[in-house]
Amino acid sequence: MPFSTLLYRYFFFGWLFKDVNSGNLLERAAAWRHNREQARWLPTYMRRWLWCAVFCYGLGMMVESLLHAPGLSVVFYVPCALAVPINAVIGAAWVGLRVAPARG
Repeated sequence: MPFSTLLYRYFFFGWLFKDVNSGNLLERAAAWRHNREQARWLPTYMRRWLWCAVFCYGLGMMVESLLHAPGLSVVFYVPCALAVPINAVIGAAWVGLRVAPARG
């Protein structure tokens, strides 16, 4: 598997889930059960994004304080800031898959 695919799968979880809007009633119910089972991986993705945010924030602080280059530190602060809404989406998906009643 190419490194780019592995990197994508390390940070983005869409490949784990199946479409629950296609197929007949039994296929949709099976896809829903599959998605509920795969939701156990979502906290792992949240941790990955959290550590990525902490690392980027640390690099941004170092660049800003040591190099006195606030413009360059933006390169690290922006990914840190983007990790917050990404974690919010992952958290909402995890709660939704855990709390929602069984379909089908």
